[in-house]
Amino acid sequence: MPIVDVEIVLRPDETIRKDIARELADELGHIFHTQEGQTWVKVSELSADHYAENSEELEGVYPIFISVIKSKLPTSEEMQEEVEEITGAVTQICGRSSENVHVIYQPEGRGRVAFGGKIVS
Repeated sequence: MPIVDVEIVLRPDETIRKDIARELADELGHIFHTQEGQTWVKVSELSADHYAENSEELEGVYPIFISVIKSKLPTSEEMQEEVEEITGAVTQICGRSSENVHVIYQPEGRGRVAFGGKIVS
């Protein structure tokens, strides 16, 4: 059930390849060990004009924010392994430095996320 939102802060004149969501979904599905059609990925673009860090002049910083919802959170050790694999995959697929790839695990989806009008249990 992993639902993954990938938000890419764009470099000047950058566009996102049309197949990037599929590439990410396939690789993340492999990382999460999910069956076909069970890892969902949404990719969105954010203009660098709409990104800032307090008290910082940002030259050449174009991060990627990855939000992950899973029905059940992995253990700390498993999460660290996943984060490393996710970061490596996103770095390679999106052409960003690993220091600019940020992964955020959301609370467990079980009991609070619904598919087709039914709460995931």
